[in-house]
Amino acid sequence: MVLILSYLKKYRVAAIAALVMMLIELAVELSQPLLISKIIDEGISKQDASVVWFWGTVLVASAGVAFGAGVLSSFLASHASQGFAFDLRDKLYAKVQSFSYEVFNRFAASSLITRLTGDVSQLQDTVFMSLRFMTRVPLVVMGSVIMALVVHVKLGLLLVVTLPLLIGFLYWVMRKASALFRIVQIRLDTVNGVIQENLTGIRLIRVFVRMVHEMGRFASFSTELMKSSMSALRLTETTMPFIMLIVNAAILAVLWFGRIEIAAGEATLGQTVAVINYSTRMIGALSALSWIVVTFSRARASSQRIGEVMEQGAEASEMSVEAGERKQAGGSVAGEWKQASATAVGMVYIGQQGTPEAAGHAPIQGAVELNHVSFSYPESDIRVLEDISFAARPGERIAIMGATGSGKSTLVALIPQLYKQTAGSILIDGVESSGMEISRLRRNIGYVPQEVLLFSGTVRENISWGNEHASLEEIRQAAKAAQIHKTIEGLPDGYETMLGQRGVNLSGGQKQRLTIARALVRRPAILILDDSTSALDAVTEGQLLQALKQMSCTTFLITQKISSTVSADLILLLDEGRLIGRGTHRELMAESDLYRKIQESQTGGGLPHVQSIT
Repeated sequence: MVLILSYLKKYRVAAIAALVMMLIELAVELSQPLLISKIIDEGISKQDASVVWFWGTVLVASAGVAFGAGVLSSFLASHASQGFAFDLRDKLYAKVQSFSYEVFNRFAASSLITRLTGDVSQLQDTVFMSLRFMTRVPLVVMGSVIMALVVHVKLGLLLVVTLPLLIGFLYWVMRKASALFRIVQIRLDTVNGVIQENLTGIRLIRVFVRMVHEMGRFASFSTELMKSSMSALRLTETTMPFIMLIVNAAILAVLWFGRIEIAAGEATLGQTVAVINYSTRMIGALSALSWIVVTFSRARASSQRIGEVMEQGAEASEMSVEAGERKQAGGSVAGEWKQASATAVGMVYIGQQGTPEAAGHAPIQGAVELNHVSFSYPESDIRVLEDISFAARPGERIAIMGATGSGKSTLVALIPQLYKQTAGSILIDGVESSGMEISRLRRNIGYVPQEVLLFSGTVRENISWGNEHASLEEIRQAAKAAQIHKTIEGLPDGYETMLGQRGVNLSGGQKQRLTIARALVRRPAILILDDSTSALDAVTEGQLLQALKQMSCTTFLITQKISSTVSADLILLLDEGRLIGRGTHRELMAESDLYRKIQESQTGGGLPHVQSIT
């Protein structure tokens, strides 16, 4: 909670001013019963109209002051809470963007969305309510007790004895409710995850006629959320009846002993009315306590969930370097994070095209060498890759083949350091990649993952996402190399055609080629195509590979097609994370039975062997 509230420091002036205005409003309100007692005892009882008019005027004037202070307090509290939420959400989003794959995989996407939206909003509401109301409630209670003691000590003591009981009860409820609301937030994450899965896979659900099943699945998780919410709210709602019972008992005691004190001449009618007035004000304040307990309990759970994200170790990614460059260039703080690192979300490119040579670095040529590299996913002892060694010279094409789950995608993900190898070394131009600036490395890599991902926006914006400084001519050249230029020219508005969400208005092959163009516009030294030509026909794929020959980048091509490997400078065969064969097409045809079977299965030698690579 301390970490979260640290983001409120920037708005401490507005927060303090809001509290001061609230205190002024509160002071006026607490003085009013005392003024009323004076009107009764000194004016009405003595039939002195001048006293009534004087203190009545003071009472009305003080009410005006309280009104103005309340309005200012609300305005300042709103400013502080909105600014706090903006900064917290911004930093939280930047933190998520800085995650390495290892850290990012610890959180479900639906959970991160809930934390960025619902949890931050919950804390925003809590900050506002704290400045405006929540701080006010205990002050009203304490102030009412103190003023009751000032008016009449004996009657005021009747209110004092109720406080320890109320405070102890509320503390227990808040601790218990916080744990219950944390469960509620976890259940909400699950429900959001189910909704996200269903909306993403709606076509598949309908094709397989699984609507009823999915509705039942959603209803099951939604029921769990309802039960958890009811359990938490059931506890918090019991607070109000208990509080009302205690406070009303205190008021009855004040009425009973007040009558006795008046009869004995130890108290006046005005004093008794004032103490009862303070008691009713306590009831008014305490009536909001059940709501405050719910709000604080939710806020505590939300702060813990946000803290879990903020406390995760950030990757030494290009974000920090880019931020520094933007600051030196006079960029705004918001601009520092505008081009977010793709590390956290597996986007289709990595980094941002820059000018590493300007920082004193020699240009990356694209030589890649792996020496006895092994890899295991975090918190797992299973080796996904085992003792992989090979070398690729600048400009060479490396084709990678293997069965599903053999580690092909993991292997290429190690090159841009999306994952860190657990053993061995990876050299880029003879330098260990772990010792290079990630920003410099990734700026020289074009990466097209298996899952095609496009963004809402124009075709031009989607391609230039790989290099925001690219001119229209550079974008066109990249599109031509990716064999998508003619298709784009045939769209209603050409390169300015708006794409639907995730490129819904394009075919699978068109989307693949568009993401390839996005990688090529970077003019990368190293190009990684992770099974990115699977939706292309043989002719289009051949034209693409021919165009890649004219580029000077080192290309890693994950493929299942022999037609794509024939012209490769080096072919790697993977099986269960091990390198079982390497060489050119001619060499593997002579030395590898598996490669020959793959070749035969794709050239009319029979279908049974297809299982070897799929």
